[in-house]
Amino acid sequence: MKMSSNRGKRDDFIVQGSILAAAAVISRIIGAAYRIPLTNILGEEGMGFYAVAFQAYALALILSSFAFPVAVSKLVSARIALKQRKNAFRVFVFALFFAVLVGIFVFTVIFFQAEFIATTFFNQPLAAYALRVLAVGLLVVAVMGVVRGYFQGLGTMIPTAISQIVEQIFNAIVSLVGAFVLIRIGAGMVAEFGDVLIEPAYGAAGGTLGTVAGSVFGLGFLGFAFLIYRKVIIKQMKRDTTTKTERYRDIAKIFILTTAPIIFSTAIYDVNALIDMVFFGNVMRMQGVAREVSAAYQGIYSGMYMVLVSVPLAIAAGLSASSIPSLTAAVTKGNRKEAQNKIGQVFCITTLITIPCFVAFVVLSAPLMTLLFGNRGNDTAALLLSIGAITVVLYSLTTVTNAILQGINKITLPARNAAIALGFHIVTLTLLLMVFELGIYSLAGSNIVFSLVMAILNIRSIRKYSGFRLEIERTFIKPLIGAVVMGIIAYLIYLLLSLLVGGRFIPIIITILIAVLVYGFVVLKLGTLSRSDIMELPMGARIYKVAKKARALPKNYE
Repeated sequence: MKMSSNRGKRDDFIVQGSILAAAAVISRIIGAAYRIPLTNILGEEGMGFYAVAFQAYALALILSSFAFPVAVSKLVSARIALKQRKNAFRVFVFALFFAVLVGIFVFTVIFFQAEFIATTFFNQPLAAYALRVLAVGLLVVAVMGVVRGYFQGLGTMIPTAISQIVEQIFNAIVSLVGAFVLIRIGAGMVAEFGDVLIEPAYGAAGGTLGTVAGSVFGLGFLGFAFLIYRKVIIKQMKRDTTTKTERYRDIAKIFILTTAPIIFSTAIYDVNALIDMVFFGNVMRMQGVAREVSAAYQGIYSGMYMVLVSVPLAIAAGLSASSIPSLTAAVTKGNRKEAQNKIGQVFCITTLITIPCFVAFVVLSAPLMTLLFGNRGNDTAALLLSIGAITVVLYSLTTVTNAILQGINKITLPARNAAIALGFHIVTLTLLLMVFELGIYSLAGSNIVFSLVMAILNIRSIRKYSGFRLEIERTFIKPLIGAVVMGIIAYLIYLLLSLLVGGRFIPIIITILIAVLVYGFVVLKLGTLSRSDIMELPMGARIYKVAKKARALPKNYE
């Protein structure tokens, strides 16, 4: 990864990406933290209903609004690169109008067809309560996505970052309160309905209240930020000397052509998860597994395994969001070398962070699950984490490569590659569930195949259309060596501390802290990052100074 030595010409997309990635990680940590008491309140059955409702909601979200931040960011940044501030704002205005219309339509469908969706596709009719609550948030999230995309297109990730944290804080608070209150209401209605599962179903609906409340407060913060920034936007548009004003009809055409392939490629991710839940629920029924057992397994998978895996994936999401405007600007100006440089940066940072996470999840799966969730479903969740940990790397690569292809104006390729990967996923899932009868572990195995195929196809496409070539040693081999050394030391330290100290918290916390230091030392000692690479990072000068004092840098270091 060769980074430009010209600091004056360098933009701050890594800094902006770091801000967004940090906010995303904080949000995921908050999300993981509140899922622990939420799981204790709802139980595995309640988390199963919660997971089913979220799968349907997530697909509706993708169809209604998930592409909006990416599309708006891309279209706005392209016009900003050409100094067309007025046209950039017109894109924003049209996108807001479009988001409201689509949000209202999808909300109406999901709200009034919730029972049909939960029963027909998931064989969990009681998940309809939670799904109806989530439907309310579809309109809010659609508008929020457009505002976030506009700020990202302008080159600032701070409003998006703060709104994510605000959203997650209120999500956590309201989810726990809602689940606590409604599960008690549901308990009082068991006799009336004649179904003991009505209690966790009501609790799941209460848990989803937080999602709606969080999105409302997140949008509120973005509206406040927009009002503050409004005078700056007006001044910039007054200085715009562009003579050609884009018609809304033309903007609509470009916007739809941009969002359609993004929606399709992103939808396949969620269709992938939807297929998992539908296949799993129906196959378990065919194999004679009780409904409450099937729901409990789904709760373990979505409420425990996926919660932990999603934390490092947030970093890739942050880097992706920040790289799209930067890459789009470079491509718009015809700067091929700058685009390749940014692609290399994104790849290197992604693997440096996700490869050690993968190794740590394999080595410390059981103590991590015990730390977060106690002994509830621990053996199943720990084995799932060990099996599926590699998806942390693979899904991160698919996320950033999707963003890279969108940034270099190859927005249809992720959709094509995802469709091919989905075919492999369906075949693998069918074999693992119905032939080998691996149950819940089939989901982890089939997702490894999906993300691996998708990552390979995307990387090949990037090489073909941008001329970028991966530096295998620096991007994969050196981080893996550092992670393996870290994993061995971490495992031994944990065993020692468990014998000497014992307990659920102290051994794993100390182990994690030591593991981070060991990995950082080994990676730097191997020369994975050059001096200029380190200086490009946030607080790079301080990191370099500390590393030099600790003798963590190789000899003749440049």
